Amino acid sequence: MKTVYDIILRPVITEKSMMDSEAKKYVFEVAPDATKIEIKKAVSEIFGVKVKRVNTVNVQGKKRRTGAYPIGRTAARKKAYVELTEDSKSIEFFEGMV
Repeated sequence: MKTVYDIILRPVITEKSMMDSEAKKYVFEVAPDATKIEIKKAVSEIFGVKVKRVNTVNVQGKKRRTGAYPIGRTAARKKAYVELTEDSKSIEFFEGMV
């Protein structure tokens, strides 16, 4: 059985994701086989917030050169865009980054 920490792997820290954190929208890298319902429960349990919506995106690995031949790829991953309700508190982890 997977724990909540097996579902939520790490937060995604980029300029775009930090601008959305002011509107209570956060981005996490999640397990490739995680469903939206599992992600919603995991974020609620870890951070103690109310989740309004979860959107997921499968990101393919990019091609990278490894010399002349063969062409390698970076690892594929899955990202989850989590939006919190208006009455929910914000996630403290992201507050000091903006």
